[in-house]
Amino acid sequence: MTSQTIHIAIEERGVARLTLARPQKHNALSAELIDALTEAAYDLGRNANVRVVVLAGEGASFCAGGDLGWMRAQFDATRAERVAEARRLAMLFKALNELPKPLIARVHGNAFGGGIGILSVCDMAIAAATARFGLTEVRLGIIPATISPYVIARIGEAKARPLFLSGKIIDAWQAHAAGLLSRVVPEDALDEAIESEIRHLLAASPQAAARAKALARSLGVPITDELIDRVITQLADTWETEEAREGLTAFFERREPSWR
Repeated sequence: MTSQTIHIAIEERGVARLTLARPQKHNALSAELIDALTEAAYDLGRNANVRVVVLAGEGASFCAGGDLGWMRAQFDATRAERVAEARRLAMLFKALNELPKPLIARVHGNAFGGGIGILSVCDMAIAAATARFGLTEVRLGIIPATISPYVIARIGEAKARPLFLSGKIIDAWQAHAAGLLSRVVPEDALDEAIESEIRHLLAASPQAAARAKALARSLGVPITDELIDRVITQLADTWETEEAREGLTAFFERREPSWR
């Protein structure tokens, strides 16, 4: 399967390579990319020939967060339209989180905002030592709402708070210490590290792996439809603040926001 925003290749041994394909935009999450990824998650989940999914990004970055055009459109959107777009993104994370196959993130370059949301729903995330990470939303006057249940589920509240509050950029080793990453390897060893994990996963019974994943998820932080609705509402509320408008306007005008 190939689209304008993703590529999917399935190997004979059952490994699916799911690749974000907007390299010119650092694989930023547009509406089209979100929809294509969501559909791919459901399709790969139903495909009995798929044993393992590797999620990667083309070009210089894994995923640089939200698409700038999508963010700019939020200025003039109604509250209902903003809620609908937030729900579109929330359904992507839900679909990936509930994918009944082992999911590995192959991370390189930048992983910001929604990119961290994506790696947080993966069963393991292996990153190049040169990768950079950040939940930069607060620097724009908004909050990392839609991804927050999955980030908290992965690293816990205590480690999430400083990343949520500061919006600072961290390196791969700091991301590993926070719990976002399973492994950090030299960039030229990234594919070898991924292959090593694939071999282990292919040794597992497919049905048992799916059940074990569902078991682990059921014992962790419950991410219910009610919780998803709640964080979407908080995001919609934040979009209506003066600071959100100022922060995003400053970003697009390439100037510092008033609070700096």
